[in-house]
Amino acid sequence: MIKRLVDFFGDPRYAVPRRRLFYLVLVLIVAADFLVPREHSEYLWERLPGWSAVYGFGSCLLLIFVSKFLGHQVGLMRREDYYD
Repeated sequence: MIKRLVDFFGDPRYAVPRRRLFYLVLVLIVAADFLVPREHSEYLWERLPGWSAVYGFGSCLLLIFVSKFLGHQVGLMRREDYYD
């Protein structure tokens, strides 16, 4: 069981099915957000369907770009052989 799972995520042969599965999961998450009741939301943007998915995706992108900037431009990242 675990071997098939590792092969699915590691083998380039399964790139197309992985991508399709990824897109399917994204569509299901956004579709599930349309089913959530929103009568107790405090702010206007919380009532928008799909807001949670967009907000989470944007937050992840921002975190990645800020960490890349800090690592490469500010100099927090070191070479692999820095301590050798």
